[in-house]
Amino acid sequence: MLEKTKYFVVREKAVPEVLLKVVEAKRLLDTKRVGTVQEAADAVGISRSSFYKYKEDIFPFRDNIKGKILTFVIQMHDEPGLLSDVLKVVAEYAANIQTLHQSIPINGVATLTISVEVLAGTGDISKMIETIEAREGIQYLKILARE
Repeated sequence: MLEKTKYFVVREKAVPEVLLKVVEAKRLLDTKRVGTVQEAADAVGISRSSFYKYKEDIFPFRDNIKGKILTFVIQMHDEPGLLSDVLKVVAEYAANIQTLHQSIPINGVATLTISVEVLAGTGDISKMIETIEAREGIQYLKILARE
């Protein structure tokens, strides 16, 4: 039976240290700071076998999202200009808005569902989400889907 691949999005703090080190070793190899897997593994403090075991299964969120549509939901205060601020961040990172739906605010809180296409020129999508989350008035942001 063919095993179905599942993907999960987790915050960095929930990822085991060995997996973060594999990502760093891959970055060292990609940027040519080291010449071999052994040098990369030594530089980050893991074994070569750990690198090979996980190298195909862990990557930064931004590395595998170009050309995809990312849908996320935001709960935000009903404040003039806050939606505009969120949309400006999306524009600054050059993501293409596909859909946008904002609920009627209840008790001063609106829910925004937005789908963005991540293009070749789109900036670091992780940073875009962090920038939105850091805005005053944003209560909650959750990634719903990646298509």
